[in-house]
Amino acid sequence: MVHLTKTLRFINNPGFRKFYYGLQGYNKYGLYYDDFYDYTDPAHLEAVRRLPPDLYDQHTYRVIRASQLEITKQFLPKEQWPSYEEDMDKGRFLTPYLDEVMKEKKEKEEWVNFLSKD
Repeated sequence: MVHLTKTLRFINNPGFRKFYYGLQGYNKYGLYYDDFYDYTDPAHLEAVRRLPPDLYDQHTYRVIRASQLEITKQFLPKEQWPSYEEDMDKGRFLTPYLDEVMKEKKEKEEWVNFLSKD
């Protein structure tokens, strides 16, 4: 148990998180954390559908630009990479919408279970 506590403390260390963010590499393409989602999951698709037009357009632009960079085997110039702080601030743009969809799904399941008890 002591090792688990030390490991969790290490993983939750902001310095380690920043280091790991750099290792993931998606920032080199100008992507944010929430630009990656499960395209086969209906909840994620619904959350993306609910994005305001400006956020949706920004997301689409980042994904298309990253695809183009990947095809040409290039990265963005380093000054255009999103920083860890920027990713933590702006990169979780889909999460509130996904949380809302998941709450609605849970509520719907509870209603179905409640109504099926009769």
